Amino acid sequence: MDTKAVFAALYGVCEENAAFFSGGSKGSPGDAAQRLVDTMVLIQGHAHNLEPVVSGFAAVYHHFDFDPHIPANGYRSLVKVVRCCLLHIIQKGRYITANRRSIFFRVAHNAKEMEAYCSALCQLRALLYLAQRMLHDNSHGNLFFHDESGLSESFVREYSSMHKGCFYGRCLGFQFSPAIRPCLQTLAIGLVAFGENYKRHQSGIGVAASSIFTSGKYAIDPELRGAEFERITQNLDVHFWKSFWNITETEVLSGLASMTSTQVKVNRALSVPPLSFDLPLLADHTASVTIAPPSAHIGPAPVQMRLISYDLREGQDSEALLSLARSEGGAISLSLGLKTKRLPSSPCLLVHFHGGGFVAQTSKSHEPYLKSWSQDLGVPILSVDYSLAPEAPFPRALEECFYAYCWALRNHHLLGWTGERLCLAGDSAGGNLCLTTTMRAAAFGVRVPDGIVAVYPATLLTAYASPSRLLTLMDPLLPLSVLSRCLGAYAGNEPQAEAQVEKASALSLVRRDTAVLLRDMRQGASNWIRSLLDSNAATPPPGEAGEKPPGATVRKSISEACFSSPHADPPVPSDASEFPSRKLSLRSQTCQDLGSNNHSTPRRAQLSEHAPEDVNFFLCKEADSSMSRDLFSVAIPPPAGPEGSEFPLGFEPLRSEQLSEMTMQSSPVVKDPFCSPLLAPDSMLKGLPPVHLVACALDPMLDDSVMFAKRLRSVDQPVTLCVVDDLPHGFLSLSQVCRETKEAADICVERIRAVFTQEDTPPEPRKHRKLERTDRGASASPLLAGPAEEGKLAVRNSDGGGATAWATANNSDAVVVVP
Repeated sequence: MDTKAVFAALYGVCEENAAFFSGGSKGSPGDAAQRLVDTMVLIQGHAHNLEPVVSGFAAVYHHFDFDPHIPANGYRSLVKVVRCCLLHIIQKGRYITANRRSIFFRVAHNAKEMEAYCSALCQLRALLYLAQRMLHDNSHGNLFFHDESGLSESFVREYSSMHKGCFYGRCLGFQFSPAIRPCLQTLAIGLVAFGENYKRHQSGIGVAASSIFTSGKYAIDPELRGAEFERITQNLDVHFWKSFWNITETEVLSGLASMTSTQVKVNRALSVPPLSFDLPLLADHTASVTIAPPSAHIGPAPVQMRLISYDLREGQDSEALLSLARSEGGAISLSLGLKTKRLPSSPCLLVHFHGGGFVAQTSKSHEPYLKSWSQDLGVPILSVDYSLAPEAPFPRALEECFYAYCWALRNHHLLGWTGERLCLAGDSAGGNLCLTTTMRAAAFGVRVPDGIVAVYPATLLTAYASPSRLLTLMDPLLPLSVLSRCLGAYAGNEPQAEAQVEKASALSLVRRDTAVLLRDMRQGASNWIRSLLDSNAATPPPGEAGEKPPGATVRKSISEACFSSPHADPPVPSDASEFPSRKLSLRSQTCQDLGSNNHSTPRRAQLSEHAPEDVNFFLCKEADSSMSRDLFSVAIPPPAGPEGSEFPLGFEPLRSEQLSEMTMQSSPVVKDPFCSPLLAPDSMLKGLPPVHLVACALDPMLDDSVMFAKRLRSVDQPVTLCVVDDLPHGFLSLSQVCRETKEAADICVERIRAVFTQEDTPPEPRKHRKLERTDRGASASPLLAGPAEEGKLAVRNSDGGGATAWATANNSDAVVVVP
């Protein structure tokens, strides 16, 4: 893409329209016309300052790619979003030029459109300045700032005060594929309508019904929608997001999704009792290890799973499996009455961990694409419904996923699986659990899966800043405030219970006030009588057990059964001869209180000699003088003093009227490798099987995938990275919305198939795609020569060794820019 041609086209269209509406051909300009002129002038000012910054990034961002064939990292994504915004402005400016003399032309409407994109351009300019600051510290290919203070803290502070409503109104989803934007707009309207009625009704049905009636005003007023969206994302707690994301779990919506999705022979919800069992060790099958049931936080409880199979296979209708089935209140999903043909057990099994930010959703929300996968792959799928935060924070989900994985290995005959090939797959939070579950299996010495397919995984749960995480300022699905609350809930920083609010009505208010009055009177009388009976009750001695310290009301971030070692699980000696033929009972130690680490006695064996603070996930290599020179020519040094601005003199981004309630709640939990696998030492990463990563170029989690792929490659572990363009985080849940999301989901299927067929290189895209490189600006002429073909998905594949395949990009609304 020719950057100079884009900016030249922008200057031309802005100058032409500004001259026209300044008076010339239409006489004295009105208020709306003057607003349009002012906006055009302001856009030109932003563009003049952005042009050298964008050109500077274009010269250096290739240093941060996974390899030359995968041009993807957070810096590239930021520049792409800026270019996309510029192209939208050019397109709307040309529309104004072509229609401004029409009697149907609405000056006020078009002025609002240009004002919205001008505001977005201003905020993007601020993000590029912050990215320049990151370049100063993140040299030599590293994408994350190495500390939660300093630059990371500055980013959180700027985010909390910067205006974000412009990205959720008229500009909502402008950076994504045109086919996905209507879906994102519908989600945003539903979110703000749901937020308006949240806590006014006791039942979810009541909230949903009221939301339908109030959604109309947000559909016709984008500015109102943007302001409300910003308010909700900044101020509501994790329980709101849990409620909203779980709407898809309701009987009505899940029933509709079930009717429109692939019909399968087996769809059975299972409840596995928390019983210990034994698994043979991988190094010595004559020895075994005892797998204890999950116990962190909420104690032993059944582990919930779902078995999905397109065909009925041997063992899936056995009495042993049916005894584990749990009722969901719906129709029986196992088709036995029609005498379904029973097929032999499959040689392959897919174990799936769903996404949802560790706080929401179950396998039921992910059923539509899992059913399709079962048909396409011809294998049974076991999806784990792990316990969710904040009621069950880390490491409960990891314990349950590991237990379910081991249970599947032991009971393969019940799942219609021969026990041969096994693949772990998961998206977002589920991708994190795929990696950490495998690391724990290696620590226990049991069989690890044959491969992992992690789709846009979260590999680093700390508050470290990165260029892709700057995209949380505008992402409609992953705003930073929401992301931080979800990760805080998983780390145990969010309260478990939500304050109960009664339905707002006059009668309920009277009842509430009366109840409060009676309660206070009763409490006051009780305290008065107690003070008469015990004069010392009011002043207990300082050391009395009944006295609570100031922080006693804050729940611990980890259960009382917490980690013993920084890397948690008990190791298995490498020498198989050390194991006798008898069973070895190894108790899970993934959860041991962190506060006792400094005083506990060392265990017999440690998983690694490294402590979390000793693990450096940054890639160190010899500094290239030319590279350093290029980077520092673009980078911005830190501000001079503690009160210095992060932005150049004379520029200030738009500020929000209300600040976001965000605090830097750092917890040692998120630095544990079983929570943030990117922080794992090399010794743990070397125990992983082949890892296939599928990421999104415009996802705030992009840098998580790129850096994790670099880490694996640095220790010579097999890894592939595939990056899809123009789709948001969570596209698997939208796989039925448009062709682009369906093709992206098919890429995940091909990666899973590669694990089952033991392919060393990723499969190439299907023949009907036009394979060409679209990122080489010099060869593309004109810049965007006409509309992109409908349904063509940009895909960047690499196996770390040079294999590459590209498909035509379905970019934003096509704009022809002639140099």
